[in-house]
Amino acid sequence: MLAAMSLPPATVPPANEAPGQAPSRRARGRDDACPGALRLHPADDGSLARVRIPGGLLTAGQALALARVSEELGDGRLDLTSRGNLQLRGLDAACGGELAAALRDAGLLPSDRHDRVRNIVASPLSGLDGGGHGDVTVWARELDAALCAGAWDELSGLSGRFLFAMDDGRGDVAALGADVTLIATPDGGAVLRVGSGAPEAGLEVRGRDAPRAAALAAVEFLARARASGTGAWRVRELPARHAVTADGLAARFADEGVEAVRTGRGGPVDAPGAPPAPGVVSGPDGRHAVSVLVPLGRVGAAPWRLLAGLASRGGSGELRVTPWRGVVLPGFTADDAAAASREVADAGLVTDPGSPWAGVGACTGRPGCAKSLADVRAHATRAVADAPRSPGAPPPVPVYFSGCERRCGHPGGRWVDALATSGTDYRLTVRGTREPDGATEVTAERLADAVATTRGTA
Repeated sequence: MLAAMSLPPATVPPANEAPGQAPSRRARGRDDACPGALRLHPADDGSLARVRIPGGLLTAGQALALARVSEELGDGRLDLTSRGNLQLRGLDAACGGELAAALRDAGLLPSDRHDRVRNIVASPLSGLDGGGHGDVTVWARELDAALCAGAWDELSGLSGRFLFAMDDGRGDVAALGADVTLIATPDGGAVLRVGSGAPEAGLEVRGRDAPRAAALAAVEFLARARASGTGAWRVRELPARHAVTADGLAARFADEGVEAVRTGRGGPVDAPGAPPAPGVVSGPDGRHAVSVLVPLGRVGAAPWRLLAGLASRGGSGELRVTPWRGVVLPGFTADDAAAASREVADAGLVTDPGSPWAGVGACTGRPGCAKSLADVRAHATRAVADAPRSPGAPPPVPVYFSGCERRCGHPGGRWVDALATSGTDYRLTVRGTREPDGATEVTAERLADAVATTRGTA
């Protein structure tokens, strides 16, 4: 139980930029153009829609609706994003009305005004494997409901890039650099962290108040962003003099009846947690989950329907899309989980924890993106196929293939940056420290060995 609010004057430190990048605190000269379900983005392969999936939580029926929409209006595939959302590509620019109607019917567009601000990630195995402190999917649902209900009307003005994270205490999504993070504690409470850095102190709130506290932290950010005159989209963009402070949060919390105390720590996790590995996951209640990796995050409608069907027939009827471009299917018996894992693998998806696809990602690349210098997905696929195998070796650091300097969708933490410098050449750099490690220039033909060596020594 928390004592009465006691928050001595202190600053909740602003988030650090991604390693090797300087903070961006200049005034924004344009509106946020982040795509959504209602705002389509033009690409070289047609228009693109991004469907927010708060907490990564989908019903089997919603998953089937997305497969149908992808075939009827798009290119028949779904892209899984680094925030656990889904993208439809190859859309006709004039299909917006039909797409929106289909998504509303499926319950995937509960609020037009809040479509792009529903960016909420949650620990995918929360409540399934005994590895955390509770089921934070409840927080994700409650926060999403509060956003869509307009309890704080100004939250509709959040950038489509602003991110909430609900971590069950294992540290997986707490490491994703969210703007507002809730971390579950063993006593049923939550530590609230503002910014993606590792603050020296967090604010602890009761579990029942956690979603409201997260929303209020976003309200406080918006107030600071307006005062700064920068039009900041994310917490890390706030100038130091306009940083979100404990005093500011205390005032908002007190006005809303949310009790909080300083914890003297940034959260109950000491190090980033690992994302769910492919395979069968055993739960504390005798139920099992199947963790599926989607190679390069792109899946056709047919295997996607298979996942939805398995979730409906043998599982809980739920799918959890992960920020690591995978899907978790909960609720199986041991035998059903083993059978589902085999069926999924036969469909071309990954359920082997030793698969060479683990930790491999790529942006859209050519031909879908005009800014890309190379077909990075083809090069990544070839690199995986040609990669030397090391059975029993510890998992290497992630590698991400990017077609241009923007590196859209790259992972956090320590990772190997495979950046295309032409249609046939790459620069490999280890990132995840303040200064990126030295670069290696390599041709696409030599990528497999060079990437394997760099991943193994990073």
